[in-house]
Amino acid sequence: MTPHDVPGQDIDPDSGLPILSEPSEPLAPVVDTPEALTRTIAALRHGTGPVAIDTERAHGFRYWPRAYLIQLRRSGSGTHLVDPTAFDDGSAGAGLEDLAQALSGTEWILHAAIQDIPCLALEGLRPTMLFDTELAGRLLGLPKVGLGHMVERYCGVHLLKEHSASDWSQRPLPEDFLTYAALDVELLDELRAKVWRDLQDAGKQEWATPGIRPPGPGGRSSPVHHERHRSEPLASHLGNRRGHHPCRTSGGQGPLAGPGVRGPGA
Repeated sequence: MTPHDVPGQDIDPDSGLPILSEPSEPLAPVVDTPEALTRTIAALRHGTGPVAIDTERAHGFRYWPRAYLIQLRRSGSGTHLVDPTAFDDGSAGAGLEDLAQALSGTEWILHAAIQDIPCLALEGLRPTMLFDTELAGRLLGLPKVGLGHMVERYCGVHLLKEHSASDWSQRPLPEDFLTYAALDVELLDELRAKVWRDLQDAGKQEWATPGIRPPGPGGRSSPVHHERHRSEPLASHLGNRRGHHPCRTSGGQGPLAGPGVRGPGA
């Protein structure tokens, strides 16, 4: 039995693990009005601990490399599915300034942050503290570091990934898309805590601390040094991986220049 077992839950035939098919809380409506965004911001501010974040894009359907849905989950706050296109007001991210302010100073948990940070930056959302569970898996030498594989390994459930390449620009988004999106952030906080324990057991926590922020006492983030120059190696690392950055501005400044975001070896 795992903490996520539910009587009558379907079992994945390949892994033999229960399939996580529903969020732990009822799915809230998509945040696509100023009033709903205000409620989401208030809920996130009253939550505690790090914020699990993910994005859904429309690769293969749209040239524009933006997020068409932003998922956020925080303890005591629940899960919020934000439609950034509803707040464009002439340009991407024009209406998310208050959300950016609410997230400022919080630790973000992402999986494969290299995929999400550029699109989040287009919306004006930039991390000051970051824990990338995929990078943690690579530091541990895990054979498979996809979110589904790591959730199976650490959380004991199978995560469905059938909508990862879907067209997230369509409106309205189908209910099964929204469930999928919510589940992508459902277990990130739990995954982070368990991965960090393995880093400690492997004696690799010092390798991780430049780019992956460890949990402090009681699960809270440890103090962070806001040093601008420390963010540059991660931006360089991302540029080397991708070549020309699709979200680079015309002035040559990438979207990853925010303080406190650091990669391995920084």
